[in-house]
Amino acid sequence: MSTARLKETNVRIVRATSAFDCGGRCPLRLHVKDNVIVRMEGDDAEEPGQLRTCLRCRAYRQYIHHPERLMYPQKRTGPKGAGQFARISWDEALDTLAGELKRVKQSYGVGAILLMTGGGYLASLHRGGSAAQRLLNQFGGYVTHYGNISSEGAVWASLTQYGSVMVGNSREDLLNSRLILLWGWDPARMISGTNTMYHLIRAKENGARVVAIDPRYHDTAATVAHQWIPIRPGTDTAVMVAMAQVMIREGLHDQAFLDRYTVGFDRFKAYVLGVEDGIEKTPAWAAEISGVPADTIVALARTYATTRPAALMDCQGPARSAMGEQYNRCAATLCAMTGNVGRPGGSAGGGLMGIPVAHMFRAPGIPAGKNPFELEGPKVKATLDIRKRVIKRIHINTLFDAILQGKKGGYPSDIRMAWSMCNNYLNQTGNSNKAARALKGLEFFAVQELFMTAQARYADLLLPVTSAAERSDFMRPWPSGPYFMFSNRALAPLGECKSDLQIAGELAERLGIENFNPYGEEEWLRRLFEGNSDLKTHVPDYEAFKRTGIQRVQLKEPVVAFRKQIEDPENHPFETPSGKIEIYSQRAADIQHPLCPPIPKYMPTPEDRSDPLAAKYPLQLITPHPRNRVHSELYKVEWLRETEPHRVWINASDAAPRGIADGDMVHVFNDRGRIALPAFVTERIMPGVVSVFEGAWYAPDEKGIDRGGCANTLTRDAYSGGGAAVLNTSLVEVVKEQS
Repeated sequence: MSTARLKETNVRIVRATSAFDCGGRCPLRLHVKDNVIVRMEGDDAEEPGQLRTCLRCRAYRQYIHHPERLMYPQKRTGPKGAGQFARISWDEALDTLAGELKRVKQSYGVGAILLMTGGGYLASLHRGGSAAQRLLNQFGGYVTHYGNISSEGAVWASLTQYGSVMVGNSREDLLNSRLILLWGWDPARMISGTNTMYHLIRAKENGARVVAIDPRYHDTAATVAHQWIPIRPGTDTAVMVAMAQVMIREGLHDQAFLDRYTVGFDRFKAYVLGVEDGIEKTPAWAAEISGVPADTIVALARTYATTRPAALMDCQGPARSAMGEQYNRCAATLCAMTGNVGRPGGSAGGGLMGIPVAHMFRAPGIPAGKNPFELEGPKVKATLDIRKRVIKRIHINTLFDAILQGKKGGYPSDIRMAWSMCNNYLNQTGNSNKAARALKGLEFFAVQELFMTAQARYADLLLPVTSAAERSDFMRPWPSGPYFMFSNRALAPLGECKSDLQIAGELAERLGIENFNPYGEEEWLRRLFEGNSDLKTHVPDYEAFKRTGIQRVQLKEPVVAFRKQIEDPENHPFETPSGKIEIYSQRAADIQHPLCPPIPKYMPTPEDRSDPLAAKYPLQLITPHPRNRVHSELYKVEWLRETEPHRVWINASDAAPRGIADGDMVHVFNDRGRIALPAFVTERIMPGVVSVFEGAWYAPDEKGIDRGGCANTLTRDAYSGGGAAVLNTSLVEVVKEQS
């Protein structure tokens, strides 16, 4: 559109981006007129560096201007969970929240205050919950949570094995690969870097062979894979261990690499060959566990060991299971056995795939040389804030159990009130029915939100917050980069919405905390820029950065994780106690935890296929990412809901004996709950497994049947030895709904 035409129509174009936890970070051009986004465009850079937006960002204006956006503060008028609220003023809302914080602190102590924050906004200044954390630190303290629902198992594995979470290669490096194993990885849906699919397609066109290992024939497999290997959920580690057995027996492993760069392979070898426990981990052994034919395992092991370079891309779906960290550790071990770590076209495994250039996750959660575990006991992790105040943290997937059980359940305190922002944990952590019971029992619950989410319905107080389009901020990509983004404010705050930072600042005044928010948004951003060496290194001109909305980092060559450690190990050791890749970890051994062995192992777990409970609930449930929302965000956008109905995937061989036809309304259930949704009868999922995409909003009817079809109504609120949320380790049954 010409400049004259823009002036004539009073339309301005704002360079911005979304702040979703979607796995991408896309440049957007928002066409704005009269404080309304009237049109959306994506990146206008030239090829090959153009960053293509997916359908989520294409529907961004429908999200921002959705008629169900919360626009003013509200207080509860009906039963908790009924969603009945009445409008109030901001003064009444903030006075109420401040009064409750003071009351609970005085009556029970600050340990009774739970702060619930999340990844709803992935930004710098308006990072989800950071202002509230700072406020409650000055107020005297609080209890909160730890653990990333998506990646805690992968974090544990990467820090144990490598001492770093930066285990990824640039996506451009896939063009150097001759073989790519998509192990539990579906970037067509979960993105994993804005241009990942583009580079996967180019890699295939460049001659790389692509193999997908997954219970589903997913969208990425349908697009690029030469072969699909169905595998039972939770058994990936067994197949990897059997692949190691083939490599060892046939002399296909890179012993020279292992000798120079790793410690503990001899211990792993003893386990694989059965010296340790008398059971050799043969392909036949793994076939019985996994459902993958022994011949297929042998062929895959030989192909992976003899094709150089090869990229084993182990993602976080299998890592969100009771075998989470063992899966990622075993993948990293296979990468070392084949000499692919630190090599162009190879991979390090570890599941996280981030590169250390402009990445939003900078610091590892566990310092090198420390035990990667809960040092305060089995249910409590303690950390120090900058004021040296101890912050007690509860594992995220047991958050609601902690509310219900308190001290008698081994948790740090009895929680009386909660303050929530940037999350919908009732919907997104395990066992939603338990979560609903917990929220009903709180004395007070305040929620800052954009929509009346499943969790917001249980609030006593609702505070409406601005979207990313209504504020300016710095953004970093997730996870592949390398670029920085300046998201310019496109809209004045809609309705009576305020930012989380503004809410915390106005609340601070009522709590007697002075000088909490002394700067405006622009001044805060300039100060953040000046204090961020990473930004200043790569962004030479702040004003130009604002105008263009993006600073692309030009790399001389693709980033390859641990390249320096492999090329010059004497001067660049790994950040582990040994300075090497730790296939055997003494830190893990020191924990003496049966679920955290010092070498990666396959172990049976509760609610896997071998559990006796399978006689009652014979189907394994997986809960992948949807392509039409970001977890539970964007759920209300009609355009996106039309792209793919919310259904349960079930194989025809499982549907037929249950009398289920495609499109039938069915119930998926276990002892934790029951959901109702249509059936998708398909050969794209293996027998014995059903799939319900996560993120649909929990909506129980009067009989307790979740008509929203929330997958977490069925999942467990537990975690693995290394902290992985076990959302992909659940047993269920499916029946046709009776009219």
